[in-house]
Amino acid sequence: MQDDIQKSRQAAGKAAADLIKSGMLVGLGTGTTAAFFIESLIERFQNEHLDIKAFPSSERTAKLAIAGGIPLCGENSVTSLDMTIDGADEVDPQKRLIKGGGGALLREKIVASMSKELIIIIDRNKLVNVLGGCPLPIEIVPFAHHATLAKIIDLGYQGVLRLKKDEQPYMTDNGNYIIDITFLNRCHTPEKDQAILSSIPGVIETGFFFNMATKVIVGQADGGTLVM
Repeated sequence: MQDDIQKSRQAAGKAAADLIKSGMLVGLGTGTTAAFFIESLIERFQNEHLDIKAFPSSERTAKLAIAGGIPLCGENSVTSLDMTIDGADEVDPQKRLIKGGGGALLREKIVASMSKELIIIIDRNKLVNVLGGCPLPIEIVPFAHHATLAKIIDLGYQGVLRLKKDEQPYMTDNGNYIIDITFLNRCHTPEKDQAILSSIPGVIETGFFFNMATKVIVGQADGGTLVM
């Protein structure tokens, strides 16, 4: 089963890499599936001498691109990207997403908002009818974070501060913390929940991505893909 998932993610990553053309400014997502895309893009970059520059959504992604020789844009040198390729934790039939399992949701959302096209690459297990089967990450400021978490819980959500293996708070590339919210019966009103959570002082951004994905590539275990 795990081999099938890996093969499907590789298939989606390769299909996305094939969309990149010389002259593009490319946004690079973060996470396991995005890493397969970057791997395929590096192969094309080196073999076909693609003239591209990349804009990473995390320090981890930047290291992968640099290791493969792909030149990076400075974080304040561009305001628009031709295409961004990224993964997702869940995708529903309306192409609404939950992202942020890898801890880069704020930068991923900024990069996505800069992009003329946002291509999401996933394995078939990430397709859901209703969002909320996986936790929803919320990026918050560290200051008074216990108060922010208490407010989230007071509003009826089940949330916990994300911790590292040493039991210290997980810290994003921006120096912020993450609260992971669990939905008992999934999330049937994501836009409403987005509005409520975003209004809480201390909350910077949520892992809901609405009206951003232009295409979803679903990798298959046989090496093929489906496109939504």
